[in-house]
Amino acid sequence: MRERETFGSRLGFWLVSAGCAIGLGNVWKFPYICGQYGGAAFIIIYLVFLVVLGLPILICEFAVGRGSGKGMGKAFEQLETKGTSWHHLKWISVLGSYLLMMFYAMVGGWMLYYAYKMASGQMANLSSEQVTMTFNNMLGDAPLLTGWMIATVLLSFAVCTMGLQNGVEKITKIMMSMLIMLIVVLAIHSLVLPGAMEGVKYYLIPDFSLVRERGIGVVVYAAMSQAFFTLSIGIGAMEIFGSYLKRERSMLGEATGIILLDTFVALMAGFIIIPACFAYGVQPDAGPSLLFITLPNIFSSMNGGRIWGTCFFVFMSFAALSTVIAVFENIISFYMDMAGWGRKKAVGINIVLIILLSLPAVLGFNVLSGIQPLGQGSTIMDVEDFLVSYNLLPLGSMVFVLFCVKKNGWGYENFLAEVNTGEGKKLSASGVLQIYMTYLLPLIIVIVYLKGYYDMFKGKEIPILIGWMIFAVALLAVIFGVTLRKPREKVM
Repeated sequence: MRERETFGSRLGFWLVSAGCAIGLGNVWKFPYICGQYGGAAFIIIYLVFLVVLGLPILICEFAVGRGSGKGMGKAFEQLETKGTSWHHLKWISVLGSYLLMMFYAMVGGWMLYYAYKMASGQMANLSSEQVTMTFNNMLGDAPLLTGWMIATVLLSFAVCTMGLQNGVEKITKIMMSMLIMLIVVLAIHSLVLPGAMEGVKYYLIPDFSLVRERGIGVVVYAAMSQAFFTLSIGIGAMEIFGSYLKRERSMLGEATGIILLDTFVALMAGFIIIPACFAYGVQPDAGPSLLFITLPNIFSSMNGGRIWGTCFFVFMSFAALSTVIAVFENIISFYMDMAGWGRKKAVGINIVLIILLSLPAVLGFNVLSGIQPLGQGSTIMDVEDFLVSYNLLPLGSMVFVLFCVKKNGWGYENFLAEVNTGEGKKLSASGVLQIYMTYLLPLIIVIVYLKGYYDMFKGKEIPILIGWMIFAVALLAVIFGVTLRKPREKVM
């Protein structure tokens, strides 16, 4: 039997896991919603939910990984109570990882392309209309998008081919170290721009009038959702790194360190974007328009904008590639654990598979732009993102939590013993935590899940809204049907 690979260092585990968590949402959404929902008032609420929601789910993923010594292809089978059906739920991880990469590899290609465009000077001195046209032309050019998507896939799988320590850990450590350095330099540069302090006030000074104006329930849900989705939890992308972790350190301290790194990058992204927007009189936006229209306009007007723009998109490329590499490692583990394949064979097959599966998202912006699966203006990428973000991430997270606490799963005592193995901070053995994780945490996840569906379809016609809500409840019923099933009695 092939010996399980392990991380070479604690820092490697931290940076690789944080690299998976740190992605586009840290940059193109977090700073915007902070400003929109009360600045530091929102950040405080967000940090609370990061601790009470994100941290326990992340610990569950890491514990399942280390406890089983397997990726999600075999983890539940290794740990579940005999006669139960938890292992059928591994397909949430398999499907989620592939669906995520079907559009994320393409978006990673966008970052590489813009880093090249900035470095080559092609974005210098462009008018606002030309900046917008550059982005639209990119989306309309199917061969261009395909080429950069393939480059992302090949680069990321090349790292995975070299193995855990020599490839994933070594390269991600370099990328993450450079990412942190770049984000600090970019933040300092934004803070010294004329008029930047107004942006800092908007970003960091608590504005409770905005909280009241938006509605406390809306702000709390926004903070809860951002805390939930920022860590890439639910599809086993974190679990795989738990399976490579030695038993020298307890899980609480490791998960806390990764959350702190993810939060640091999100907050620093705000220091880059918000002050720069205020300095140049530009309204901070959310989503792709922020990265590919708003910020290039700022760089085009800025002294040394070519250098700063290149640094920014290199930083964004590292953030995207670190996530892609992490999820590719998870995908490779399915074949290594379930089929007994070697690493190179799993990589070779999946290079072809991921490229083919990514083509619908690529073509959805041009050749197949007439297909609008979620209504007017939507794309194939939108429906893929919807399936991952609104379905598989929350459902998968709930499965991890229930598996760790329920007696017909792994069981809370086994979970707690694994979490507290090694040096470092320990989870309390008090019944309060067990009650919270067994009842309240799954309830919060269900609320996030159903509210996400409602927000997505509330502007649609009533039959469409009701139909999608029924679909959401049906998926929940399937999950609970598996998790509540008692072990089958042995046949004598």
